[in-house]
Amino acid sequence: MDNQLLNHLYSRSRYRGKKFTPENLVFNANLQEFAQRLSFISNLETNGKISAPEAYQQIETLWQSFQSSAQHNLR
Repeated sequence: MDNQLLNHLYSRSRYRGKKFTPENLVFNANLQEFAQRLSFISNLETNGKISAPEAYQQIETLWQSFQSSAQHNLR
């Protein structure tokens, strides 16, 4: 894939949080990745590429992974 397509599919926004810290930056990046993957899973289910139970399982796994990384970064 070329860089333009990758940038479109996996776009990232600049950090616009209250206070810039490395921990907040990592959390922001993880949150953006979570939202992007959630969107992909939802779109796959909506278009019939994966079943609703499979989408649910993937989202649950994704959520657990996000929670774990968030808790690790907040320590």
